[in-house]
Amino acid sequence: MIKAQGLGKTYMSGGLPLEVLKDVELTFESGSLSAVVGPSGSGKTTLLGLLAGLDAPSAGRVLLEDQDLTAMSEDEKARFRAENVGFVFQTFHLLASLTALENVLVPLELTGRAKKAADSARALLERVGLGGREGHYPAQLSGGERQRVALARAFANQPRILFADEPTGNLDHETGLGVAAMLEQMNRESGTTLVMVTHDLELAERAERVISLSGGRVVADRAGSGSNGASGFDGRRSDEGRS
Repeated sequence: MIKAQGLGKTYMSGGLPLEVLKDVELTFESGSLSAVVGPSGSGKTTLLGLLAGLDAPSAGRVLLEDQDLTAMSEDEKARFRAENVGFVFQTFHLLASLTALENVLVPLELTGRAKKAADSARALLERVGLGGREGHYPAQLSGGERQRVALARAFANQPRILFADEPTGNLDHETGLGVAAMLEQMNRESGTTLVMVTHDLELAERAERVISLSGGRVVADRAGSGSNGASGFDGRRSDEGRS
């Protein structure tokens, strides 16, 4: 479970305070799939960073699995994320000098489990349709394939919580649908709590819950089509993504 209580964030811009988030109150139930939408500058990515403990709030607090993230030291937050949290980003964030398999093993290196996890990492790559591509480097993969490596990496440490920031933003429509379907399926099967920021309203509507931000505030919080218990994605996949 994730709780944001009175969450606010203010930056200094040109010597003046800029309030990016204002008194956000949200609860994400365990195993839920939520989409956060809103215009550019509405605070979506800032909210995700605060929920993940990548940034500190100016007001309020964040509870992850009943632990007060805002009260932890930076080392404690890093340790908690390594053991409990996965990330998927728009720009993939794969290490160019590492193979697909080695990229999937990165989060396991951080927890000291990589030596025992090579087989499970290969199984994850097989699961996302990249069996036999373990030795390929990111430059040898299409955009859709790179995002699938990123999905496998995100699930490598069996996270309780997964944050996705525009996971289909750098992909063409068809490839994006395939990646979204895979993300939703893996999330459902693992029981992970997924919070996804997206500008794609079609993708957002297929989540169980759609949260709309505007001017740093929650202006709508409603059920999406995925709340009926069925997969909202059609499962189509293209191997050729575009960066």
